[in-house]
Amino acid sequence: MTINLISDTVTKPTAGMLEAMMTAKVGDDVFKNDPTVNALEEKVADYFGMEAALFFPSGTMTNQTAIKLHTQPGDQLICDKYAHVYNYEGGGVSFNSGVSCKLVDGHRGMMTAKQVEESINPPDFYHSPLTSLVCIENTTNKGGGACWDFEELQKIRKVCDDHGLKYHLDGARLWNALVAKGEDPKAYGSLFDTISVCLSKGMGCPVGSVLVGSKDMIDKALRVRKVLGGGMRQSGFLAAAGIYAMDHHVERLAEDHKKAAEIGEVLSTLDFIKKVEPIETNIIIFELDESKFTSADFLAKLTENQISIIGMGQGKLRIVTHLDYTNAMHQHFLKILKTIG
Repeated sequence: MTINLISDTVTKPTAGMLEAMMTAKVGDDVFKNDPTVNALEEKVADYFGMEAALFFPSGTMTNQTAIKLHTQPGDQLICDKYAHVYNYEGGGVSFNSGVSCKLVDGHRGMMTAKQVEESINPPDFYHSPLTSLVCIENTTNKGGGACWDFEELQKIRKVCDDHGLKYHLDGARLWNALVAKGEDPKAYGSLFDTISVCLSKGMGCPVGSVLVGSKDMIDKALRVRKVLGGGMRQSGFLAAAGIYAMDHHVERLAEDHKKAAEIGEVLSTLDFIKKVEPIETNIIIFELDESKFTSADFLAKLTENQISIIGMGQGKLRIVTHLDYTNAMHQHFLKILKTIG
């Protein structure tokens, strides 16, 4: 039995999703004439109670477009030191927008409104970059799938309003946070200037992310997407997967969360595990006591049993549960974990 838990991006389309993709009505989306893409964009915008949305081939391009919309070259954005836009988007913040990042030392990828306000450069002090944007990531990838407190997000919104800053949410796994905390997506839509959501992570789609915002903002995003090479033609075949996922794969994320919690419980019983981060959604981040069992040896043991997880550096390992991780795989993995050591 082969078990791949390196990410929730490794899933394959379900039979129902494949059928929806193969029967999709398509056109040329570069001319905005693909009816299925248009339907997905309308569906996501309505889900968040926002005016418009735009379909992208990747989450990185979606975030990079949002940053481009909200900044000018030489500006600075504020984000947590764990933020995806800083750590995992190839330096695109500087390459695409000519913007620097003010990194905040938050907790598990989450910063406070007070920290944000303290990080804003004085706008009349021309020696430092002009602060123009705050970027949030929910759930936090490097923070172990942690979910933000919505009240803190509201406080940060007030800081943004007080200082004339834009507010972007990297919601690659926002679906997980909404399910885990029983939150209203429209509450998020009313809070942020732009939101990006990924369809190819927990939602099980093969490709795609969506940027949501005001009609004016999305009209501008269309031009940026073109410049970045993100225009696709008969992309309704991909958008159909997104529509299917929104109809069938959101509530089931709770199953991934439950399995992740059970994996964490087993890891916590093993004497060579130094620390397991709190588990709220589908990501488990943990550290080994290298004096008892090295990460390399642990990964090798898993590989012997055809199980793949990922190293994050600095002695941290990551497991991500997902749509294709079956109950049978779960029981087998738990059994293997208990025999290692």
